[in-house]
Amino acid sequence: MNTLNKTLALIALASSSVAFAGTDFDTLDVDGSGTISQSEASVDAELMSKFAELDTDGNGELSREEFSKA
Repeated sequence: MNTLNKTLALIALASSSVAFAGTDFDTLDVDGSGTISQSEASVDAELMSKFAELDTDGNGELSREEFSKA
């Protein structure tokens, strides 16, 4: 069920104009985990193109600190 909730939240975010108004950490952190996963970042093509470079610890998520370097 948790995966379903995350998926629905991601779909809602992707369909909203807020997702394309800019890359704001809190807006992209759909599940409120304190990190941005690749699936959350996928709504922003520019962020996705830099994701691997920004993910300096290689854990597959962007912390607020890593994201701030975007």
